[in-house]
Amino acid sequence: MNREYKAHPWHGISPGDSAPSVVTAFIEIVPTDTVKYEIDKVSGYLKIDRPQKFSNTVPALYGFIPRTYCAEQVAEFAAVRSGRTVIKGDGDPLDICVLSERTITHGDLILPAIPIGGFRLLDKGEADDKIIAVMKDDEFYRQWCDVSDCPVSYINRLKHYFLTYKSLPEEDNSCEITNIYGREEAHEVISKSMADYENHFAR
Repeated sequence: MNREYKAHPWHGISPGDSAPSVVTAFIEIVPTDTVKYEIDKVSGYLKIDRPQKFSNTVPALYGFIPRTYCAEQVAEFAAVRSGRTVIKGDGDPLDICVLSERTITHGDLILPAIPIGGFRLLDKGEADDKIIAVMKDDEFYRQWCDVSDCPVSYINRLKHYFLTYKSLPEEDNSCEITNIYGREEAHEVISKSMADYENHFAR
């Protein structure tokens, strides 16, 4: 008997035929979520990671690019571009924030996204880049072709989330953003994360 199974969101879905200029994004959490969901790497199901800290909720659709991995090439690139010591990649698929005018009410879905830039985030010395993208064909955000097109206030809102989403006020923040980069560098980070995935999982 033939059986059909749901593809694993990390390993079973293509990053997109036009990657890195247009990528598939698997969305884990949306701005209305009060808990942080993330993919369970073994089963492929969404799991509850933790409640969102205080009133800090993600300001955009948030997830990852399938068949990417933050390992040696991503870490080396982060070290070169930041001038900092980068121990390694964080060992997760490459994170992506997707901006859209439309209200998406839940995660556990895929959508086409156009990368326009990113944050080079270091978490305890590990490379944990965050790609910034716009949803393909979005009526409003498609006018943003590069992170330089985004208002500073919007970038600051994203930065605040990533610099505080893991920390309580009395704790030392282990995360720092060393660079904000544009579309071309985002493409390089995506390509390197795809190469890291191939090196670790496609043998």
